[in-house]
Amino acid sequence: MAKPKKTPRPKAQTPKGFRDYFGAEVTRRKAMLDKIAEIYHLYGFDALETSGVETVESLGKFLPDVDRPNEGVFAWQEEDADWLALRYDLTAPLARVAAQYRNDLPSPYRRYAMGPVWRNEKPGPGRFRQFYQCDADTVGAPSVAADAEICAMLADVLEAVGIARGDYIIRVNNRKVLNGVMEVAGLSGDDKEAERGIVLRAIDKLDRLGVDGVRALLGEGRKDESGDFTKGAGLGDAQAETVMGFMAALGDDASQTLATLRGLVAGSAVGNAGVDELETIATLLAAQGYGPDRIVIDPSVVRGLGYYTGPVYEAELTFETLDEKGKPRQFGSVAGGGRYDDLVKRFTGQEVPATGVSIGVDRLLAALAAQNKDVEAEDELVVVTVMDRDRMADYQAMVADLRRAGIRAEVYLGNPKNFGNQLKYADKRNAAFAVIQGGDEQDRGVVQIKDLKLGARLAETVSHEEWKDQPAQFECARDAMVGEIAKRLGRD
Repeated sequence: MAKPKKTPRPKAQTPKGFRDYFGAEVTRRKAMLDKIAEIYHLYGFDALETSGVETVESLGKFLPDVDRPNEGVFAWQEEDADWLALRYDLTAPLARVAAQYRNDLPSPYRRYAMGPVWRNEKPGPGRFRQFYQCDADTVGAPSVAADAEICAMLADVLEAVGIARGDYIIRVNNRKVLNGVMEVAGLSGDDKEAERGIVLRAIDKLDRLGVDGVRALLGEGRKDESGDFTKGAGLGDAQAETVMGFMAALGDDASQTLATLRGLVAGSAVGNAGVDELETIATLLAAQGYGPDRIVIDPSVVRGLGYYTGPVYEAELTFETLDEKGKPRQFGSVAGGGRYDDLVKRFTGQEVPATGVSIGVDRLLAALAAQNKDVEAEDELVVVTVMDRDRMADYQAMVADLRRAGIRAEVYLGNPKNFGNQLKYADKRNAAFAVIQGGDEQDRGVVQIKDLKLGARLAETVSHEEWKDQPAQFECARDAMVGEIAKRLGRD
């Protein structure tokens, strides 16, 4: 009789394109989200938490850089029911909410949302299929004052989380201006949709390909270093020069940039409307004290999503960091958004103005790490060691006293037989202090407090004899334990 096959053990591995986050990472992210939420709340936005699952019909066809509906999402079909999918961003669910509860919500409706999103895309270095977004949107406000407010709020958010002024710039453009340029260049109409798509993608690659690379893509095409050929838009010289002039329109100040843009879109009603909106935004921001050191009008900003209908904006970090090959480069974009007046219309049939921004939380955390900054230091931990397992109640009383004082603390709950292992555990937990009380200390009513971080620093810099004279470990009365630790944590 054949032996039954054993069920193989599952592999302990993270699915491809996903990752796990541990204590300090989760704490830093939460601290960042809390700071961002403070700014959003300050501006009068209300929190909204939607389901992580939407119907595929609700999500629609707006996934970035994907032409086919439902592509790029994690989707499944309920039995004899709708197709469902994990949300790929936080904007599509907002459009559904704005339509579903339109009779109950205030208008305009101002909301912020934070949470994970999922995209069924090919993973790569630093590119995961699940990541956090942090959005703020205003639905129901046709005035570009709402767009100016989003830009000002984004600047405040960046500074609140630790990005210094001068290390970022928020660039603002308007899709109406770009549509006007397309019209002047003879690229309007349904029959020119393919060419317009190539032009948009080419402009969006200006920082990577440079002027010559974009110019090639506007013409016959471009061959890269590997020999691969990318077909171009096939524009004539005059058409290409109009588009190139648009990208080179950035002047020394907003008024100069706007004047150049007006010349480029002369004769286009939609283009002139876009320039008027940019002028209003620049005026409103200047009145609030947001100058070109923080926010600029920049025609090179395109934004890839197809649903943008007006102003678009992007936050770029300008300080240098090293890439995988050790070469210096600018950190790049960490947030973006714009006006999308047609998105809610999919549900209601009526145009509902909306504008908003999305912050890439993981990108922003990586930026702070690149500058050796933490959003907020994690609360220091105190580990109470166990010298006598029969006295567990005494040790639990110690951590209770520490916790009541707001100090993060725990009792060592492993095998207490080897005291050295307890200190190794405290080091692995990155604890600040270890509390020690054996029988002798109990009889005298004292505890030993070991400053683990100071001890580690001293061990690296002083001799053994000098180390013995340093206050890395000290004795104090049991009743004074909380006060002594609080003082050393700067909380007295």
